[in-house]
Amino acid sequence: MKNRLTPESMFEKSGGGVRPSRGQQCGHFRRARKVHASRPSNVAAPGDGRTPTEALAAAKASLKTGSESVFGDPGLEFRLQAAARGSRLKAELQTPSAARPASLQTGCEQKQPGSVVLRLLQGCALAALIVLAGCTNPIGANWAPPQPAYLHLHEDALNSSDCSADTVLVLHRYDLDRSFKRDPDETLKKLHAIACADDRRDILYALSELNYRNADRLSRSPKAWEPRRARDGYFSSSIYAYLYLFGDSHETLPGPFDRRYRVAGDFYNRGLALGLIASLNTNALVELDSGPRQTAPGQVEVQLTLPGFPWKMDWFEAFYSADEFIVRGLTIRNRDSGLGAPLVAVTRKFGEFQERRRGPVTAFLRVNGDVRAWSAGKLNATLELYSAFDAREIQVNGKPIPMQTDTTAPIALGLNNSAIWKLGLAQFFSAETQVKTGIRRVQPYSPGRIPVVFVHGTASSPVWWAEMLNTLCADPVLRERYQFWAFNYASGNPITYTAGILRNDLMKEINTLDPEGKDPALRQMVIVGHSQGGLLAKLTATDTGDKLWHLASDKNIDDLKIDPKTRELLRTNFFFKPLPCVSRVVFISTPHRGSYMNTSFVQRFLSRFMTLPSDLMNASASLLLQVKDKNKLPPSLRKGVPTSLNGMAPDNPFMLALAEIPVASGIKANSIIAIEGDDKPPKGADGVVQYASAHVDYAESEFIVRSFHSCQGNPLTIEEVRRILLKNLAETKPVK
Repeated sequence: MKNRLTPESMFEKSGGGVRPSRGQQCGHFRRARKVHASRPSNVAAPGDGRTPTEALAAAKASLKTGSESVFGDPGLEFRLQAAARGSRLKAELQTPSAARPASLQTGCEQKQPGSVVLRLLQGCALAALIVLAGCTNPIGANWAPPQPAYLHLHEDALNSSDCSADTVLVLHRYDLDRSFKRDPDETLKKLHAIACADDRRDILYALSELNYRNADRLSRSPKAWEPRRARDGYFSSSIYAYLYLFGDSHETLPGPFDRRYRVAGDFYNRGLALGLIASLNTNALVELDSGPRQTAPGQVEVQLTLPGFPWKMDWFEAFYSADEFIVRGLTIRNRDSGLGAPLVAVTRKFGEFQERRRGPVTAFLRVNGDVRAWSAGKLNATLELYSAFDAREIQVNGKPIPMQTDTTAPIALGLNNSAIWKLGLAQFFSAETQVKTGIRRVQPYSPGRIPVVFVHGTASSPVWWAEMLNTLCADPVLRERYQFWAFNYASGNPITYTAGILRNDLMKEINTLDPEGKDPALRQMVIVGHSQGGLLAKLTATDTGDKLWHLASDKNIDDLKIDPKTRELLRTNFFFKPLPCVSRVVFISTPHRGSYMNTSFVQRFLSRFMTLPSDLMNASASLLLQVKDKNKLPPSLRKGVPTSLNGMAPDNPFMLALAEIPVASGIKANSIIAIEGDDKPPKGADGVVQYASAHVDYAESEFIVRSFHSCQGNPLTIEEVRRILLKNLAETKPVK
C-alpha cells in the first residue's frame, strides 16, 4: 500500500544520506528528548564504551597533539581545530548525515542522547584553547607615542597616582612594595628607621615622595579625621626633600642633571606650601608662626624669621599660597624657578587711600639636623620670609640657591574684582573719583630703582596696564632696575586740571620718599601715557610759557582781581614747566591734535551726564567775570569749564597749540602709534585717533603697531616699551 507508513518511508533520501520527512521531524524530536532525558549521566553514549570523563580525557589528548579526534556516539564527529591566528580560535562540530541512525535523526537540529555531555566537552576544550592562546609574554616592551612614553618615564607622585621608578626601587629593595599599599603609615615608619641606619640619599628621596603620596591620599579621604593629617604629611615631605638635597651623607650631593634633584625641589616646594596651609582650609590661607609641629617621625621645632622681609608682620592681614591659584586673563605667569613656597601677602587697609595691597613673598624652610634628630624630637627648622621684589637667591651651606617666586599671582588676585573693571567708565562721568586720584605704587618703594609711571586714558583705569606690567616684570633687567607706579584719575575732568594733579602728586611722592634728595633714581622717571594719558605725560615734560594762558585772557594773570586760591588754580591749569624728576615720556596712541571721532554732537551729548570739580567751576566763573568780550575766548571756554572731550576736539585751539610745543630740552620722547588695517603713514587711524594727530616731529623714535586704539596690551607695543626702557638704562648713569 502506497500510503502505508514504514520505517523506511519515514525518511527521504538526500545527498547520499537520509533525513526525516517534514511531517515526522517534530514527533521524532519529542521522542529523542525523552530518550536523552531518561539516560543517567554516568552512562556512556550509545555505541560508545567510554564514560564522559574518559571522553574528556581523549579530547585533551587530541588538543596536545593538535590533531583531530573523533569520539562520542557512532556517526558523530567532534572535530576540534586548534587554528590560532592572533587570538582567534575555531571549534567545529560536524555531523555527516549518512552516518546518522534513522532512529535518531531529526530535522530541527535539536539535541540527541549524549549531546549535553558533548557540548560540555566542547566548551571546556574551547576555554582551554582561549587560555592557552591568550597568554602573552610576562616581560616585553610595547611601542608608545612620544607623549605617553615621556609621561611614563617621568611619572611620580606629583603628576600621577603612582610613585616614580626611583622610589619603587627603594621599596622593592626592602620588600616594602605591597606593604605600602596595605599600610602606608607603618611602611613609612619602617623606612624612616632604615634611613636612620643607612644614610643613602635615595632613601630620603623615597621618603619625600612617599610622604607626599600618602598625604595626597589622606587629603581626599572621606574619613573626617584623615584630611587633618595630610598637612603634616606634606610638611614631612618637604623636610625629607631638604635633607636629600642638602643633608650630610657619605654620598656626594646630587647634581643638577640628576632628575631626582629637580623633582626633589618640586617635592620641597609643594610640600612646604601645602604643609603651611591651615588645616581643612579651602582658600589656600597660610599659617605663619613659630612653635612645634607634630609629624609622624617626631616633633619639629619651627622658628619664624624675616631675613628678607622689609615690612612689619602686623601690616599684613593674610598670606595665601600662590600655587593654589590658576591665573587667567594674563598672557604669561612670571615664576622664577628655585626653592621656596611662593605666597601672596595681603596688607590691611592703610595709607592715604585706605586700600589693601598684594605683593609676592617666598617662604623658605631651613632644616637643622638629620633623621636621627628628628626621631628623637630634636629637629629644628627656621621658616624664613623674603620679598620677591628684592631677593632672588639665598645661601644654603655657603652656596647660592635660586629662590622660587611668583609675581603674577598677586596682580591677578588684586584684579579679581568685577567692580575694578567698571571703574574707568564710572570715573569718566564723575568729577569725584570712585577711587581717589593719585599715585599708586605697584610695589613698595625701592631706593635706586627708576620709577616707570603708567597713566591711563579716557574712560579707563590703571587695571588696563596689567598685561604690560606683568610682561615687563618678566624681564630680569627691568625688574632689577625699575619700579612701577600708576596714576589714577577721573578722565572726564579738563586735561590741564588733571595734569596739575599729576604734577603735584609726583613731586609730593618724591618729597615723601626721599626728603633729603639722596636717591637720584627718583629724578629719572619715565612717564608712559596712553591716549589722554599721553597728553598728561607731555604736560610733565613741556614748557608752555604763557601760550595757553593767552588763549583764555589778554590780561596778565597777576593783574586779575581774584582771590589767591583761584589765581593759583588758574596758574596750575595754564602754565606748565617740565618737572625736574622726569627724564623721558612715551606716547601711546596719543591724540596730540585731537580725535576725529570726538565730534561736537558727541561732546554735547556726553557732557549732559558729566560732572566737573566745584573748585574749578568757581575759578571759571571768576575768570569769566574778568573778561569783557567773551567772543574772544575759545568756544570751549565761553560757557564755562570744558570737559576732557572738549579739550581733545580736533579744532580746540589749546590742543593745537600744545601739539606744536616740543618736550623740554634734556627730556626725550618716544611715540607708539596704532593703525588699523594696511594703511601706511601719513594715512591711517586706529579707530579713534588718526596717524596725523598722533605724529610728532620731536619724538626720538616712532613705532607703528597694527592695532585698534587700545593697544597698550598688544605684545608688539609692550616689546617696544621694553626696548625703550632698556635703551633708557643704557643712556642713564648707573644709580648707586
